[in-house]
Amino acid sequence: MKIVMKLVSFVIAFVSVAMFTSCAESKKTETVVADTTEVKNEEPQMVIRYIDEDSLLAKYNLAKDINEAMLRRSNQFDSEQQRRARDIQKLASDIETKYKSNGYLTQESFNADNNKLAKMQSDAENYMARLQRDIQNEMIQNQIQLNDSINNFLKTYCKEKGFNAVLRKNATFYIDAKYEVTAEVVEGLNKRYNKVEKK
Repeated sequence: MKIVMKLVSFVIAFVSVAMFTSCAESKKTETVVADTTEVKNEEPQMVIRYIDEDSLLAKYNLAKDINEAMLRRSNQFDSEQQRRARDIQKLASDIETKYKSNGYLTQESFNADNNKLAKMQSDAENYMARLQRDIQNEMIQNQIQLNDSINNFLKTYCKEKGFNAVLRKNATFYIDAKYEVTAEVVEGLNKRYNKVEKK
């Protein structure tokens, strides 16, 4: 009986030690998890700001100058198209009037004027297509220049301010207005921009 009691006491002691050890291990695991969580929380948070692109393009002097230049080119295209259309219309009208009044003495002279009209139309179409290509290429180059200017400024600006990202406002569903940096960016861009006068 004494042996049984000793054995029971031994088992109880063993179970107690085992339970204590298990709890201690559990606490260690919890501590490790807690420590890991703390390490994760110590990672720096991402700092994001945003720009209202419409406002930036309306206030950035380079963007305004490009817009004005493109407006002038568009007006030039329209004026040239109208001028050539008037010249073609006038020649066509002159040919018709001359034909109706029996002004053409030979078929050859009538054909010569019609060939002149066809060449004028062809030259006008070719010229206008070339002018349109030139304007489109200029627009592409201006867009590249504008994007490069903004991107280069933002790289420096973000590094100085400690920002990880600057988003476009219209690329987000919602962003708090306190994170907007448009005015600051426009001011920095305009300080850095030196208008080059075209000769």
